[in-house]
Amino acid sequence: MTGMEDKQLLLDIRYLRMARIWAENSYCERRKVGALVVKDKMIISDGYNGTPSGFENVCEDADNITLPYVLHAEANAITKLARSSNNSDGSTLYVTASPCIECSKLIIQAGIKRVVYGEKYRLEDGIDLLRKAGIEVVYINLDEYGTK
Repeated sequence: MTGMEDKQLLLDIRYLRMARIWAENSYCERRKVGALVVKDKMIISDGYNGTPSGFENVCEDADNITLPYVLHAEANAITKLARSSNNSDGSTLYVTASPCIECSKLIIQAGIKRVVYGEKYRLEDGIDLLRKAGIEVVYINLDEYGTK
């Protein structure tokens, strides 16, 4: 690994750890997911899974099934950008879990060029779509780097 690759890996690990911490803001019980959008080494947006603005902060029904209107962390981070003066062209998305196909569509349309994620999901269709769109996809298992 070159010095530049080492430096990028170190940054990726740090931002992914920050996304994991950000996930703690989620009110969801089944799974907490966090996301950060980083451009030019600046965090330009963040998100975690949860209900839309104005809704009660309850993500699951009485049977512990996720409610259909719960937003994914990536969707929250990307839509938050729409309300700011920033744009995500050429940025990197750090997300604690691999993106689903719906979020992958948003990632492509937002101009995000790299996705770094920390947990694999049983479905790979979102990851496959990102790769098909020419987006660099990186999986980092934080446990391998001694970070929980």
